[in-house]
Amino acid sequence: MEALGLLLHGFAVLLTWKTLVLMMVGLVLGIFVGVLPGLGGPNGVAILLPLTFTMDPTSAIVMLSCIYWGALFGGAITSILFNIPGEAWSVATTFDGYPMAQQGRAAEALTAAFTSSFVGSLVAVLLITFLAPMISSFALRFGPPEFFAVYLLTFCSFVGLGREAKHKTVISMALGLLLAGIGMDTVSGNLRMTFGSSELLRGINFLVAVIGLFGISEILLTMEERLALRGHAASISLRVVLGVWKDLPKYWVTLLRSSFIGCWLGITPGGAIAASFMGYNLAKRFAKEPESFGKGRIEGVFAPETAAHASGTSALLPMLALGIPGSGTAAILLGGLMVWGLNPGPLLFVEHKDFVWGLIASMYLGNIVGLVLVLTTVPIFASILRVPFAAVAPMIVVSCAIGAYAIQNAMFDIWLMLGFGIVGYVFKKIGIPLAPFTLALVLGNRAEDAFRLSMIGSGGNLKVFWSNGLVGSITTLAIVLLFWPVIDGVLARVRSPHPHGVKPTM
Repeated sequence: MEALGLLLHGFAVLLTWKTLVLMMVGLVLGIFVGVLPGLGGPNGVAILLPLTFTMDPTSAIVMLSCIYWGALFGGAITSILFNIPGEAWSVATTFDGYPMAQQGRAAEALTAAFTSSFVGSLVAVLLITFLAPMISSFALRFGPPEFFAVYLLTFCSFVGLGREAKHKTVISMALGLLLAGIGMDTVSGNLRMTFGSSELLRGINFLVAVIGLFGISEILLTMEERLALRGHAASISLRVVLGVWKDLPKYWVTLLRSSFIGCWLGITPGGAIAASFMGYNLAKRFAKEPESFGKGRIEGVFAPETAAHASGTSALLPMLALGIPGSGTAAILLGGLMVWGLNPGPLLFVEHKDFVWGLIASMYLGNIVGLVLVLTTVPIFASILRVPFAAVAPMIVVSCAIGAYAIQNAMFDIWLMLGFGIVGYVFKKIGIPLAPFTLALVLGNRAEDAFRLSMIGSGGNLKVFWSNGLVGSITTLAIVLLFWPVIDGVLARVRSPHPHGVKPTM
């Protein structure tokens, strides 16, 4: 009951004309961002983040989260009509979505994608609604040791549970932590790695780095690939929508299974990409006719879209509750919270209830409005893809430059943005993930401050991280997750039967 009361309070905060207009603007911008292969959700949120600096935090987060929901919906349009994934997690959608479009069933495939996206997001938002009050119950028990343990858990979970190569994740995170240390030390006041430059006194601004890493690097990659967009036309009729919705109960097991997979991989740093492929593979494995997958089966659209959107939405829960972003977009939104003067973590639910529950209410309303919007405007947004990329790219670059300059009114930030754009391009070419780098850049200073304050308070005794049940359990879990690949390998060898009497052949 407490959750329902707080949710109704969130709707009261949300339902103003100003917030509703910003929500609609965010959804339209998000769909536009999701449709363009050179952008995508994280890039769009990063580029448009400076637009929210003059807004109050609730209006800003509602607009940014709706950009995110819109981008999630928009990514399916390019996957199905053009066989070009608008997002990395939309790759699995192309397996059956594009064959459906080739068979003249594009409207059916798009309706299935949008509807399953809504279902996955709805399950994740319900999870957030009922878990959030539980988190606030122990919020006041957090001090510097507990906060450092949570940050350590974040870093270790990215290394231990992430799908990327472990050494590449460690390299990315180490570089992010190194750059986070530039500027003035907040504990001692000493200058670090400024090299005599007054521009570096304030450190490297997270938002400038993100705009370059995500926005500029994607433009460079798209220019290199010289995308030529040719696709199938589509318009969605009410008859097709009702037909797909009438068949939904047939796939309730697939929808629920994919939703739970997505929620789990969203809360842990498994991510939407892993969720979409796992959802697709499990649907194929348990299907009565698995050979029909890849040939235009609607269940092959339901499964990955549900899982990916459940993952993308549930990734916001650890970001809000513990300051642990479950995805790249959540990491960017985490930086936004800090810009607006809010401290992500358990205390957020106690000190800023209007903000948290306004955001949760916007997840419900934004997904409903987003579903209606994409179902009615598919032809318009699909036509955007026929605009030459040479005309779109300069506008995106100019938007990035304006956003970077507006943060601190410094020309140096534009050069920094371009530098990070090149870094992001190189990282993507050699397969180094950007999410750990972004995470370390955001949380590096906070983790260092929490660690040093813990050491000052305990006289340099590391036992402070096992001084009570809460901090001890979090620290121990962090260490377990760091070495999870090794532990999992040992457990697998223990479980597997040991062959006896088998002689090696020469």
